[in-house]
Amino acid sequence: MNIDDMSLRTLQLESARALSAMQATNNNIHQFNKKAHHNSQLWYKSVIEWYVNMYGDLPSRTGPGKEVKLILDV
Repeated sequence: MNIDDMSLRTLQLESARALSAMQATNNNIHQFNKKAHHNSQLWYKSVIEWYVNMYGDLPSRTGPGKEVKLILDV
């Protein structure tokens, strides 16, 4: 899995699933802002990397992110 090869839309969808698995606190969100100041693609990648470190694979494949139903999935 190489997140650098993912399309922008895939990055957005995977990061949305990952964010739903974390508690929405200032510190949690700030960790991604530090890594990707004013660069949304780096921000998405940072979120996905955090999720993979926590759960071992992409949000669409494992952990609580896998259970998330996005509007596009319905």
